[in-house]
Amino acid sequence: MSSLQSKIFLNKAVKCRFIIQKQMNIRKRFLLLIALLTITVVSFAQQVGTNSPYSRYGYGLLSNPTLGASEGMGGISYGLRRSQQVNPGNPASYSELDSLTFIFDFGVSGHMARLNDDVNKRDFYNGNLDYVAIQFPLIRNVGASIGLLPYSKTEYNFGDKRSLSGIQYLETYRGTGGLTQLYGGLAWEPVQNLSIGANLNYLFGSFTHSSVVTPVSTSAMIGETKYNYAFRELKYDLGIQYTYPIDKNRSITVGAVYTPQVNARTDVKPTEMLYTGDPYENPWLSPSQILITDTLKGASFQLPHTFGAGFTYSTGKFLFGLDGTYQLWKNLEYPAILDDLTTENRFNNAYRFNAGMEYVIDPLSQNFFHRIRFRGGLSFANSYANFSITPPENDVSNAVKGSFREYGVNVGLGLPFLDYMSGRVSMVNIGLGYSRQQPDQKFMISQDMFKISVNMNINELWFFKRQFD
Repeated sequence: MSSLQSKIFLNKAVKCRFIIQKQMNIRKRFLLLIALLTITVVSFAQQVGTNSPYSRYGYGLLSNPTLGASEGMGGISYGLRRSQQVNPGNPASYSELDSLTFIFDFGVSGHMARLNDDVNKRDFYNGNLDYVAIQFPLIRNVGASIGLLPYSKTEYNFGDKRSLSGIQYLETYRGTGGLTQLYGGLAWEPVQNLSIGANLNYLFGSFTHSSVVTPVSTSAMIGETKYNYAFRELKYDLGIQYTYPIDKNRSITVGAVYTPQVNARTDVKPTEMLYTGDPYENPWLSPSQILITDTLKGASFQLPHTFGAGFTYSTGKFLFGLDGTYQLWKNLEYPAILDDLTTENRFNNAYRFNAGMEYVIDPLSQNFFHRIRFRGGLSFANSYANFSITPPENDVSNAVKGSFREYGVNVGLGLPFLDYMSGRVSMVNIGLGYSRQQPDQKFMISQDMFKISVNMNINELWFFKRQFD
């Protein structure tokens, strides 16, 4: 064999080896993603994330679907359009992605919540896997994203002494559950600077609400009434973004998102049980008697029309954004058996405002500290749900309607790191947040929450085609 033939044979062998290795690496990566998504589903099903008594009503406390860097900027998303950040808050953003980039994004967080009713204070600590998301290109000007996000969280355990017709008893409310959304989205940029997109969300989750009545001055048995239901439904998000380039380094991006109303039906299963002791303090205790009431079949559950709009102004070093969201919760259907409220007074039309900014000294500098991204943001919202509250030392028949407003402050850092093999820049995002739920009745419980979050945004070169001579 001549030296030329040997060289040709060697080149072919190298090509073949590279193709096989590339296929194996891609296969391993996708298997790893499948395993990670499976673990994430289990983690979401078991997470807590809140101890607020206000998660007792409606679908629990709602989550704002912002990831990593967005959270550090107060939760803005509608006008946020970046090639190295997953932004499911506006599906039109997925098309801002070059043909070689694969983004993997996940976040974890820890919380400390302080509940205060002006008489007693109590602290709770929680930790969560917040979300996992990936984003990748399909064809030219078309991008896609898949991920898991929280929609709502329910976890509470509270109670107080009550009186009814002169009889004293301790009433304790306990609940668990929440909704998670598995989403898949596409975005297309039909003309330069204009993008449209859509998310298809599979909403799933289950809820358990129970009320335990313990007589104070008698030896009567303890009664528990428990309600269970599971939620499975599809939800759609439609988004649009337009970028107006002011000059080479400055631009304004405006965006809007619409989510149609969701109409779902599911069975609510109430169970009444009698115990000789508290079933939560004694989990091994079996009920002495079970009274199963008729199942409420095909109960109507509705989620609102949602409208959102916002903009961002960005330069090479600075970004500022503002978002507004409005949800039509008023008069939506929800089973009265779960909260004893009416369609007219159960829900409020909800609004949320978010503002945020980011600054970097020099994103191209060789100095690491000059490439750190500094973030901050503010948010304000009202509660979509009203609550039936009994004033202290009053009879349960004197319950009044209450609600709250929520104020939030966020700061964060984006720490870049370079993959020297591919030249891609990934980001570790660290955020600190404070929020306060301020009730509109003086005797209601206020909540102060402190949150620290860590997000890993990995930017990989998955679709590069290597050339050999």
